[in-house]
Amino acid sequence: MNKPYSFNADQMNGIVEDTYANIIKECENLKKNTNCPNEQVLALLSVIASNFATTPTEKS
Repeated sequence: MNKPYSFNADQMNGIVEDTYANIIKECENLKKNTNCPNEQVLALLSVIASNFATTPTEKS
């Protein structure tokens, strides 16, 4: 079982905040350069998120 994880205050005010801002900026750039709708950006973000999803292991 995975342990719960949360970012500490320094991470939240540093790398996490920076990463969030960069993702938002790049999504806006994607929309601007491709004229895609928000739903397409959401679909892309969902695909990216699925790469980080854990899958249950099979029991023998």
